[in-house]
Parts: sequence; C-alpha cells; structure tokens
Amino acid sequence: MRTPTVLISGASIAGPALAYWLNARGWRTTVVERFDELREDGQNIDVRGAGREVARRMGIEDAIRAASTGETGTEFVDAAGAPLARFAAGTSDSGGATAELEILRGQLSRIIVDRTREDTEYIFGDRILTLDENDDDNGGEGEDGVTVTFAGGATRTFDVVVIAEGLRSRTRSLVFPDIDAVRELDFYIAYLTIPRTGDDSDLWRWHSAGRGRSITLRPDNLGTIRAALSFLSDVRGLDELDRDGVVTILRRTFADVGWAAPRVLAALDDAPLYFDAVGQARMPSWSSGRVGLVGDAAYCSSPISGMSTSLALTGAYVLAGELAAHPPRTAFARYEALMRPYVDQAQKLPPGTPRIANPRGRTGLATMNTVLRIAGSPAAARLGGLASRLFTPPADAINLPTYARTTPPNRPGLV
Repeated sequence: MRTPTVLISGASIAGPALAYWLNARGWRTTVVERFDELREDGQNIDVRGAGREVARRMGIEDAIRAASTGETGTEFVDAAGAPLARFAAGTSDSGGATAELEILRGQLSRIIVDRTREDTEYIFGDRILTLDENDDDNGGEGEDGVTVTFAGGATRTFDVVVIAEGLRSRTRSLVFPDIDAVRELDFYIAYLTIPRTGDDSDLWRWHSAGRGRSITLRPDNLGTIRAALSFLSDVRGLDELDRDGVVTILRRTFADVGWAAPRVLAALDDAPLYFDAVGQARMPSWSSGRVGLVGDAAYCSSPISGMSTSLALTGAYVLAGELAAHPPRTAFARYEALMRPYVDQAQKLPPGTPRIANPRGRTGLATMNTVLRIAGSPAAARLGGLASRLFTPPADAINLPTYARTTPPNRPGLV
C-alpha cells in the first residue's frame, strides 16, 4: 500500500496541527511556508472549548499552560487609567474575556511544529505558484493527485493539498478565483510590542476612547507588553500602506487619546508593528476536488470573536480524521458538514460588533461604561450570568468525533 501524501500551505497553527494528526494516521506530510523561518511573533490568543480539547488530545495542554502569558483578567479603564470594571480570567475550558489558557500565537505555533519536525517535511521561504489537479474521476489521464509548481521552481505531485493560510490567502485565490471571500468589518488593529514598565500589570487593560477608537495593553511571558490600537473606518486599503503611512494614520487618529496612548505612539518609531484590516472569511465551499481549506483561509472568525485559534485546532483535527477514513472528496464534504455549524456559530458576533465596544459618540461610550460597571459590580458577580454572556464565545458548540490513530487502509483515490 502506498503512503498517502499531503501538501499543507501555511505553518502557523492550523497547518502544523493538521500535519500532526495526519502523521498519526500514517500520512506523509509536507508543509510549505512563504516566510524564511517560523515566525515567533504574534499577539495573545485564546485556546478554548473544543480547541482546548483538541490540544489535550494532542498532549500539548501542559506545554501551552507552561508558556502562558500570565494574564489574570480583563480591566476596563478611563482616560486617566482609573478602573471602570474588572473581570477575572476564566476558570473553565471556555469562559472569560481572558481565557484560562492564553499564549502568544508564535509560541503555540512553535509547540506544534516541534512535535511534527520528525515526521513532517518543512519547506520555508517558498510558496505555491500553480495547482493542477488530475483525477481519473474527472476523465483525466496520468497520475491522480494535484501537481504543484512552487515559486522556487520545483514541481511535485501530492494526493491532497490543504491551504492553511490567513484570512487574505493568496493561494486560496488560485482555487477560488471568482469568490470574494472576505467580509470586511470596517475595523483596523495595529499590534505593537513595547517595553514593560512598573505601571503595567498582568491584566488585559482596555480603554475605549470614543470616536470608534480603543487602546489595549496585554502582558506576555517575555517581559514585554503587547499593545493594540484599534479604530473604526470604512476606508478600504489602509492595511496596504507602508509603515510610514500606517504610523502617520495612527498618530493622527490617536493624537488626543489619553491613558497609554502617548506611550504607545512614542514607541511607533522602532517597535515591532503589525497592522491589519479585520474581517471574516465567508466561503460557500471549503474544497474543490482534492484541494481544501482549513483555519483562517476557510473560516476566519476575526480576532474579535476569540475563536479563530480554537476553530483552527478543531478544524485540523476533524479534517485529518476524515481524510484518513475516506477518499478526498468525501472527506472534505464530511469535514465541512461537521464543522460548518460550529463555524457559523463562532462567526455570529454580538449585535453591533465591533462598534458596540468602540462607540463613536459620547452617549454610546457612556452606555458601554455603565453596562461594564454593572457587569463588574459585586452584586452582578454574586448573581452571575451577565459577564459570562458578555465575554464567553461559543467555544463548545461541537461534539468532537473520536478518530483512531491508525495507518489508513488502502482506499479509493489513494492508490
């Protein structure tokens, strides 16, 4: 029996996780990543619900906990930095604005990659240039599979190709050229890493400044602070500007904001900076023939949802299980049938999001602060419920199948 092969494009979280589970089922896995090396950067992410259960089944839950950012909860503050409301970190698999398991994206990626290095071929500094599927089911001739031409010049054939890239995946457009996959949320976020000072804490501190703007500071486990400047705008393409253009926009947009804004703006000269237009991936299908999508390329729910990492881990687990048990087209269809309701629930953001947490006017800002004070009051804490409804995403909204770790039997389409 020939060992089935898969090419996975993307070495962040979903890609290596898919490689892990397919390795466990006897596949030969290759991961291609356009960056020259594994990216160690990235902001704080949550591992929740079904995603946490997948991490548990992978045996990496303790490693994630050991690399925790140490974030102890969420605190909303006014322009002077005075607390408005505070919420403790979650104590379950799913609860809280701060999840029980918080980790930097790059560190979670490293944990998974390190557990796949022995069995997975990693190709850094390259990308997919063309995809050409040939399958006897479609009347073609020659070897079944997907012939891939890489930007570096190599040409190889794989049984299956899975695109595990980001929201604005370029490779996805090779397979679905006529689909506008991104639903824009008219919201931009600038992420920075800045020095930690004595005034910082282990809380995720959040200040809504009005006019659709907010600023947050979050701890990490490296002795620095992860800052974010967020603002509403219906102007498209700001994320395509060069660094100088982005810095100019940020300084003008946040020039009159108090609390930590002057400190963050001052750091723009030399701090690591990532600027992103926030959106969701809305795809009518997650596969075409032997090529499929997983993670953000298929169903990014946006950082606002708190669910993208859990969706990536869960989707990789389900897709691997189905590919190991069925021919590619059947496997992709079953994977989508299992995951689509979970994804739909995760992508249903609270009404008014992201505007509700970034009010434009004084009335909206006053209303939000009042709701936060009530939700964070001792009385509300005793009654329970309100804070949980505000901050707990639908991380458990799927019954995870159990898949055996076995070398796959000889199957149609893979012989």
